[in-house]
Amino acid sequence: MGRHVLAEVDSTNAEAARRADSIDLPAWFLGLRQTGGRGRRGRPWADPEGNFAATLLMAPEGPAEQAALRSFVAALALFDAFAAVTGRPGAFALKWPNDVLVNGGKVAGILLEGIRDRLAIGVGVNLLNAPPADPDAAAPPTSLLSATGTRVTPEELLDALAPAFARWEAVFVAEGFAPVRAAWLDRAARLGRTITARTVRETHEGLFETVDAHGALVLRTARGRVAISAAEVYF
Repeated sequence: MGRHVLAEVDSTNAEAARRADSIDLPAWFLGLRQTGGRGRRGRPWADPEGNFAATLLMAPEGPAEQAALRSFVAALALFDAFAAVTGRPGAFALKWPNDVLVNGGKVAGILLEGIRDRLAIGVGVNLLNAPPADPDAAAPPTSLLSATGTRVTPEELLDALAPAFARWEAVFVAEGFAPVRAAWLDRAARLGRTITARTVRETHEGLFETVDAHGALVLRTARGRVAISAAEVYF
């Protein structure tokens, strides 16, 4: 698996797109300074120096909806990497659809983008610094350092993350989504508790029952069971 470390880049996902047809895959791009990071729905992703910004570019087989399930693969890999570098697996939880929490605060986010027949999996982690609190955010921001006291360099985190992703990717390819889904649910934040999911048009409140075989969030609401494929989740 290739690894490309960039002293400065606008966005690691953008760099992956620029080089999608010219390098051997899979390949990781690590930006030590990222000047134009993006989150979900085009939101800016603050990335102070010392934090982690990386993208895995791969050429997955299968339909697009199966490729999208790799957000769960990436989340499990991040969980394992954090557990390895901190020695504190109990501090972390996975938040649907694509965040990682530490002690209830958001420490990492995942962004998937299709680039023709390629898939870019962007990962942003607040290693040393967290952005200012946003009153509209689904979870308060935090950093790995402030939450666990662990100081990790971007290169050290990638040393843990890349093999963790490879392990979960091998499970996904060999056995499908079922074992990935089960492992994700074992680490899920607020499973079995009441949460709120806001889509572009609707707000659903209900018991977080499960994630289905397609990766959708399943809530048991006053109006019945609802499967939600895209939303922001609030606790």
